[in-house]
Amino acid sequence: MLEKALTGSKAYWRWIIFLLVVIGAGTLMYLKQFHEGLGITGMSRDVSWGFYIGQFTFLVGVAASAVMLVIPYYLHDYEKFGRIVIFGEFLAVAAVTMCILFIFVDMGQPMRIMNVVLHPTPNSIMFWDSVVLLGYMLINITIGWTNLGIEKKGLHEHPGWVTKLTYLSVPWAVSIHTVTAFLYAGLPGRHFWLSAIMAARFLASAFAGGPALLIILSLIVRKVSKFDPGKEAIQTVGKIVTYAMFVNVFFLLLEVFTAFYSNIPDEMASFKYLYAGIDGHTRMVPLMWASSILAAVSLALLVFPQIRRKEGLLATACVTTFFSLWIDKGFGLVIGGFIPNMFGRVTEYWPTVPELIISAGVWATGALVLTVLYKVAIAVKEDAEGLHYREIVSVRAKRVEPAGTSH
Repeated sequence: MLEKALTGSKAYWRWIIFLLVVIGAGTLMYLKQFHEGLGITGMSRDVSWGFYIGQFTFLVGVAASAVMLVIPYYLHDYEKFGRIVIFGEFLAVAAVTMCILFIFVDMGQPMRIMNVVLHPTPNSIMFWDSVVLLGYMLINITIGWTNLGIEKKGLHEHPGWVTKLTYLSVPWAVSIHTVTAFLYAGLPGRHFWLSAIMAARFLASAFAGGPALLIILSLIVRKVSKFDPGKEAIQTVGKIVTYAMFVNVFFLLLEVFTAFYSNIPDEMASFKYLYAGIDGHTRMVPLMWASSILAAVSLALLVFPQIRRKEGLLATACVTTFFSLWIDKGFGLVIGGFIPNMFGRVTEYWPTVPELIISAGVWATGALVLTVLYKVAIAVKEDAEGLHYREIVSVRAKRVEPAGTSH
């Protein structure tokens, strides 16, 4: 089926070439980082995790969000998701691909990543994070590709092993973000992350940001192809985004209340730095308030069904949701945990140009994987719909023919 990705319009090939150019630029800059070390990034002794790990954390949530389609479709027979679930599964594959690449570029000695395989350490959260991520990617590509092949053949029954694998993917999706949250919540020296609801916050943001991105992609698919993922399916995913975003904001407010009502300095310090600044250090303040404003705008658009039903406004709400969570979770959460440090000193962090170029290369790689998978899925679904239409016409012709003959 991959041959379907080798044909397309001029716009399709211009997009592919653009992604390859960005990937090439990111690769060249990574080679510079590999030669000179992580000193070319904005990270320091005090802020040892930066933009790379922030993107990794955010994208794990995007990958986990596929379960919000899998559960209604496979477990509750919600047929409306039949046209869109494959796009959620393939989005998870692309997201995990980027997660792995961000871990790779964050390592000073990337060859050491093989130590995870050669010298496994089951008592390490990082070990289990790598296991669940790789396993989740394999599960989704297997389920998605197999179901796509069945659809291409015009069949409707899925093999039993695919159904069992689908059931397994549900707890697995929850596990990938839960384990990632434990990477943060398991560090007792970082008060900003030391929270019992960190995993719950991660899952809430995942079930808002991932489906929001899926809605945007579905609307793009409708515009650039003849395949329509379905208006009702998109609206249902919009409801999921609405509820999840409310829960995410509620959990964040719980953290703020706990920190400031208890009046414990270490609990309040990171929030103060992110939203007000400390001793004139205010680099993150505009970004975090932008995230809050975007969250408020998204909720205002999502909460009213009559607004949400208008796909233009729904798309706007999804864009604001996505970028609000990208700032909060893909940047603020990681940096806030390091600033101030354990001695109360503020060492600010900001990604350098090389970091941003390398990150752009990773995102372009994920976009390329997603484009190829979506191109194949769209082509197969368009062929399947054409075959189904021809079958309907043929059946109707056979019903009409005897009457016409007797007449």
